[in-house]
Formats: sequence, structure tokens, C-alpha cells
Amino acid sequence: MKLSKILFLSTMIMGTLITISSFSWFSMWMGLEINLLSFIPLMNENKNPLSSEASFKYFIVQAISSMLILFNFLGFLISKEYLSPLNFLMEIIFDSALLMKLGMVPFHFWLPEIIEGISWMNTFLLLTWQKIAPMILVMLNSQMNLFLISIIILSLLISGINNWNQTSIKKILTFSSINHMSWMMSIILLNQSLWVFYFIFYTFISFNMIFMFKMTWTPSIQDFLKMLNSSKTMKMSFMFNFFSLGGLPPFLGFFPKWMILKTLWSENFSFLAMIMVFLTLITLFIYIRLLNQSLMFKISENKMIKPKINNLVLNLINFCNLAGLIIVSLILNL
Repeated sequence: MKLSKILFLSTMIMGTLITISSFSWFSMWMGLEINLLSFIPLMNENKNPLSSEASFKYFIVQAISSMLILFNFLGFLISKEYLSPLNFLMEIIFDSALLMKLGMVPFHFWLPEIIEGISWMNTFLLLTWQKIAPMILVMLNSQMNLFLISIIILSLLISGINNWNQTSIKKILTFSSINHMSWMMSIILLNQSLWVFYFIFYTFISFNMIFMFKMTWTPSIQDFLKMLNSSKTMKMSFMFNFFSLGGLPPFLGFFPKWMILKTLWSENFSFLAMIMVFLTLITLFIYIRLLNQSLMFKISENKMIKPKINNLVLNLINFCNLAGLIIVSLILNL
């Protein structure tokens, strides 16, 4: 890794830490800007001609949302320097700006296009680390209201519909991320510890998926299906990861969804919990349909395409997805 990338990566992490640990509106905004200006150089790559366009689009969208946040902050800096509760209108504007940074519906228009133009490593950072600061700001300054509930339901619905006829692997992962952000938004204002658990599990599963896609170089569905038919080990690995990403028991991804549903039910959000389950089934169906050709039909293995991942790594990933639910349940019960 180049020294410049290490520098920008460290300042990106520092910007997030400044945002989530600040006591003043201005410090929050400053941390977001440091994070933004550090991530843009990481997006630019000499070997990728689409990265410049993607970084420019990312800058425009993030600048608009930062302007809305700064507009909100200035109204409070006139009277108070430190954090104070937002009124309803300011809270809606503030939440909308943060939801734009998160890429949630109806502010999701920029996220699929940008992820198509960046590398797999930057995709991982954009879908995981870059979500931390906006979500914690939502947690600190918002309440569970009809606006956020509507955003959660819309994000689950639109992400499932947009995933229906996708031919790009990156866009499938993008809309899956929007789906998981909805689950995190539903719990972040009720139980922050459970949000941390969900985010860690989602990061682990996303890393597994992106790592395997990067090693096998499968940008489209057609390449993905050819790669699945090249090896039974790869086929099982992707099957376990997709089922875990969709939250199907007994895989690891089921555990955080199960805990969130239990919490929502106990907090009298049972109607929201039922809607979330039904809308998530759309995404799970898409994953099953994606794997259907390789699982249900016997296809001769293509010897021309050989996976580039060590079987030991694949077996470790498979073990974590299969036995992770049992291990975590045992640890939490001790």
C-alpha cells in the first residue's frame, strides 16, 4: 500500500472519530468534512477510468448534504455553542441530510452509480466505515418518529424491487446494503448495543463477499454463474454467504435480525417488525434465485475458470457462517 493511501486512510478514520466524539455542532461538521476529503483521494485510481467520475459525483452529493447540515448547525450556533435538542422541522432537515450521506431511499440515487466506478476495497469502505458517523449522528439527535419509520419501510421496499433484475454484482451488494441500513436504523434509537452487534456482523459478512468477488473478478451475473460452476467449494461458499447476508437461519446473519425483531416486538413496534420481515423476504428470494441455476441443476464444471482463493480461507469463511450462530448464542448465554 502506498504511503499516501495510508495517510488518507488514517485521516478518514480520524474524521469519523472526531464526529462521533464531539460535543459541538461545528466539530461534528468538521469531522464529516475531514472524512469526506480523505475518502475522495482513496477513490481515485490510475488503473480505473471510472474512478474520477465516481469521486466527483460523491463529492457533489456529500457537499449538498454537508450544506444542509451546516445550515442546521448555524441556526443553533447563533444561540448555543453546545448540543441542544432540535425542533421537529430542523430534525427532519438534519435527518434528511444524514440519510443522503447514508444513501437511503429516497436519497439513494447516487450510491449504485458511484459504487460501479470504484474498486472492491473502496466499495467495502463506502458500504461499512462511511456509514458509522451519519448513523451515530442520527442516534444522538433524533427520535423514532413517522418520518424515520417511513424511510425504513421505503428503503426495504425499493432496495428489494431494484435488486429484482440486476445484472451487476456491485449493484446487488449496494441495494443489499440499503436493506441492512434499514434494519440498523430501526434499532439504533432503541438499543445502541444491538446496533453495534448488527454492524459488526454485517461488516464481517460484507468483507467475506467482497473479498471473494475481488479474488474471482466477477463484475456481472454471467461471470458469477460461470465461476460458481467452476468449483463446488466456491459454490458452497457463495451460497452460505448469500444466505447469511439475507438472514436465513441457521446462518450467522440470522442472529442480529432475530435480536432486532425481539427488541422491536418488546418495544411495541410489532407492526414495523412484521413489515420488515416480509419486505426482507424479497431480497432473500433474489439471492436464492441467483443461486438457483447452480443449486438445482447439474451443470458440468468449467475447467477453464479456476478460483484464485485458497480452500483454507473458504473453509474458514464457511465455518464462521455455519457455526457462528451457535458460537455467539453460547457466548451470550454464558
